[in-house]
Amino acid sequence: MGITIKEVAREAGVSVATVSRVINDSGPVNEATRRRVERAARALRYVPHGAARSLITSKTITLGVLLPDLFGEFFSEVIRGIDQRAQRDGYHILVSSSHRKKSDIEAALQAMSGRVDGLLVMSPDLSIDALQANLPEALPVVLLNCEVKGMQYDTLNIDNFGGALAMSRHLLALGHERIAFVRGASGNHDADERLRGYRVATQEAGMWEAALELDGDFSQASGHEAVRQALAMSPRPSALFAANDAMAIGALSALREAGVDVPGEVAVTGFDDIPISKYLSPPLTTVRVGISELGAQATARLIEAVEENGNRTKRKETAPTHLVVRRSCGMHPENSP
Repeated sequence: MGITIKEVAREAGVSVATVSRVINDSGPVNEATRRRVERAARALRYVPHGAARSLITSKTITLGVLLPDLFGEFFSEVIRGIDQRAQRDGYHILVSSSHRKKSDIEAALQAMSGRVDGLLVMSPDLSIDALQANLPEALPVVLLNCEVKGMQYDTLNIDNFGGALAMSRHLLALGHERIAFVRGASGNHDADERLRGYRVATQEAGMWEAALELDGDFSQASGHEAVRQALAMSPRPSALFAANDAMAIGALSALREAGVDVPGEVAVTGFDDIPISKYLSPPLTTVRVGISELGAQATARLIEAVEENGNRTKRKETAPTHLVVRRSCGMHPENSP
């Protein structure tokens, strides 16, 4: 037996007649009560008898998610947070990736239009023009880690600059004078802000050298290659700060292959705190982002916008980061500065 209208009424704390008016849009119901009934219907997975349609005819009960890629632990954690929060409120998710190509971004936006009640977008190459040209004006949109000027959309960003600044200062406080930095992908907002944090800290300390900035693209392979360049320097860097954990993992592998002790000869740190970081050998010192929580927070914001039909003030927020000290930097967590 399926869920009945009586069960929806009991869940929402209203009469069966009120649920019927909401489901069929057949009479006056105040907005707060309507939203309560809709949430109860979604949570119980109630479908009107004999109708293969959305719970509320004007909605799809689906949220669109556009990410730059679907590969790797970072994006897996983002999706996990999004999905858990969406399911909690009775929504499904429709996920697509853009791979940073303008044409792919526009095609994905167009494909989502009309199929979702709201859209969560994480794309380093997104422009306001692309959003406005390819989406209905009334569609609720939340931007996650997108550098977009203005207040047209809700935005939630990571404190990339503050996290990189703190990590660089941590390494300087440990006595490192030559800290190599493996950059992220070119033109990526997160990468640019993490590089800026490293530069500010090392320039303040009089330790910045252009040669210590190494090319990377957020992949494990680029972290592995960066170590080859670092080991060829004279003198070698005593610490290596990778702009994400994937590159730090590649760096640890390359150092192990070269017979270089971590952290005895070279300290290694990353950024993101993906789940595997604490299980590496040695465990990785990194900047914790709270990746799944970030996805959940952005989804909660989007659901709020959907259920208020866009009648809300747009907000720009920055999610904090903090250091997670493990053995790869040469300091036991209990003794971290």
